Amino acid sequence: MIKAGIIGGTGYTAGELVRLLVNHPEAELRWISSTSQAGKRVDSVHQGLTGDTDLVFSSSTPLDDIDVLFMCTPHGFSKPFLEQHKAQVPEDLRIIDLSQDFRIDDGTHDFIYGLPELNRHWLSQPGCRHVANPGCFATALQLALLPLAQARILKGDVHITAVTGSTGAGVKPGPTKHYSWRNDNLSVYKPFRHQHLAEVGQSLRQLQGDLPGEIDFIPMRGPFSRGILAAVYTRCEASLDELKELYQSYYEGHSFTTVTDKEVDLKDVVNTNKCLLHLDKIDGKLLVTSVIDNLLKGASGTAVHNMNLLFGLPERTGLRLKASAF
Repeated sequence: MIKAGIIGGTGYTAGELVRLLVNHPEAELRWISSTSQAGKRVDSVHQGLTGDTDLVFSSSTPLDDIDVLFMCTPHGFSKPFLEQHKAQVPEDLRIIDLSQDFRIDDGTHDFIYGLPELNRHWLSQPGCRHVANPGCFATALQLALLPLAQARILKGDVHITAVTGSTGAGVKPGPTKHYSWRNDNLSVYKPFRHQHLAEVGQSLRQLQGDLPGEIDFIPMRGPFSRGILAAVYTRCEASLDELKELYQSYYEGHSFTTVTDKEVDLKDVVNTNKCLLHLDKIDGKLLVTSVIDNLLKGASGTAVHNMNLLFGLPERTGLRLKASAF
């Protein structure tokens, strides 16, 4: 059994990660650290876990008691924590960081960018120890674009409008998170400057080498709890049949990303680790619609997928989840 620990256990992402790990046939969740909730039962915070676990939040982080550490901490926490605890971190401890601290390869760390559809080969190597889990928007956007970059046919600007559910903003209350504001509402935030664009660009350049155009990204807040729908379009000379073949070839053998002729919606993927992609070609423009669950494929599901890769397990282990289609 893979012994796991979690630092930062009270958010939506952490709650989904706990749910996956306590039901994972090859994992044992040993502890969940939370300074704010130490001493309280985990199911008193994550009520959906009632009857699934008797774990109690801890204030300690016994790193020598686990095989893999998941860091579900705020952005900017992971890097200083690991630096301060360098002497206590076992050399063979696998670390999967769900923050953005290590997503950009700037030469200062050894974390592998943990998008399996891009870096599965490296994530499966015996020497891989540290993984930077992708952002939720970044996952939906990259999966819509990676086949084009690999074929080096991204030739111009890419335009994206994507809507995310309220859980994407985290559990901490804020003005744009209240039900009375979010319900029956829609709003734009961080247009053209969303933080996930840096990792999207990094991955596309990894495959294509250069990006001749801009990535124009308009993120939006949606009046629903979970899920991301991204509409991605760009000019492309290839025919629709050629593009479908290209996408199906790229994702052949990948466990969770599927190209479908059916028009997709959020209910196809919510509560799963799937990404569904639908392609259309209109007036010389390729439209790719990408849908994921922001908490699973966009966060904790991919984290568990990465754990499976790090420990040589079948990729779908613990992740055969049914969509909440009704």
